[in-house]
Amino acid sequence: MRKHPVVQLLLIGAIGTAIGLPIALAIPWFPAQAATQAHRIDTLYHVLLIVSVPIFVGVLSVVLYSVWKFRMKPGEEGKDGPPIHGNTRLEVVWTAAPAILIVALCTYAYTVLHANEVTKPGERTVNVIGEQFAWYFTYPSSPGKSVVTQQLYLPKGQPVVFKIHSRDVIHEFFVPAFRLQLAAVPGITTTLRATPDRLGVYSVVCNQLCGNGHATMRATVHVLTPAAFQAWLAKQPVQPSPGYSFSSAGGGAPAPAPAPAPSGKAGNGSATAAAGKAIFTGSGGCGACHTLADAGTTGAVGPNLGIRLVPDAKKRGLPLAAFINESITKPNAFIAPGYPAGVMPQTFGQTLTATQIQSLVAYLASVTK
Repeated sequence: MRKHPVVQLLLIGAIGTAIGLPIALAIPWFPAQAATQAHRIDTLYHVLLIVSVPIFVGVLSVVLYSVWKFRMKPGEEGKDGPPIHGNTRLEVVWTAAPAILIVALCTYAYTVLHANEVTKPGERTVNVIGEQFAWYFTYPSSPGKSVVTQQLYLPKGQPVVFKIHSRDVIHEFFVPAFRLQLAAVPGITTTLRATPDRLGVYSVVCNQLCGNGHATMRATVHVLTPAAFQAWLAKQPVQPSPGYSFSSAGGGAPAPAPAPAPSGKAGNGSATAAAGKAIFTGSGGCGACHTLADAGTTGAVGPNLGIRLVPDAKKRGLPLAAFINESITKPNAFIAPGYPAGVMPQTFGQTLTATQIQSLVAYLASVTK
């Protein structure tokens, strides 16, 4: 006895779903979960897959069946299709059922996102500053003072609230292992929460095209045990906070940057090449865009400083130290051949103290050739 076409389609859909759903759920769509928020997001995604695969298989089965069953045959080119009256009951069902399904899924998604954004007791604040093309992370320690680093360190199990700001254009702070991202918008502070729950090292990327060096705007998040995190934090130098205020209400506007200290005196002590190297590889962010063999950096947005500073200083007609100072504080005064203008941040003359700049000059002058 021949089965009715609807029964055939239901069987095909059931078989397709039985094959497709395990495959869809088995595919590792995301990296390892490293925050409690990631577990909720992954569960939401799996629910969406469980709902979507049967619908996809069912629609595809009907389309392919219709293409085969009702295809035009030779000699029927001039004929019209048979007049078929609509089925009101079926139309009501296929309108109401998707509407109910969408409302249910949107409600579930809202509960997940709301749970991820709930304020937790004992939250630690970490300020995130994005600029072309680097991330900076600051840990407030006292009024006007912070630990500043380009590597994100977090304690396992402690809730963290990120206060996110941009110094120039729109960036997107994205930690794939946390399944969280949020825009860094100039002029405002956006807020994101996470609770790391797995030790390890994970990526931080900019997920918004922000300029020529967008692909290099990456950092690393280190999730440590609480004791290891406190030990790391205690070893970090305390610096003047960057020139942005981060209000708890999430509307922090740019605040005046700290003025450079008089030559030879600053909160970081006297200028030395060793201090310059620490700034180059750390809070200064220079290594994200420049290659320098001595520092072990491989950035390709700007020139290779190990081999270009001396010849470029000669082209500019300046002593090496003066040229390096100008390149830091007025980067558009001389553009190395083959590189575009306007890529290097114009704010280092304000965000770095005079001693920090002198330290960078001393370091770069000592390792170039």
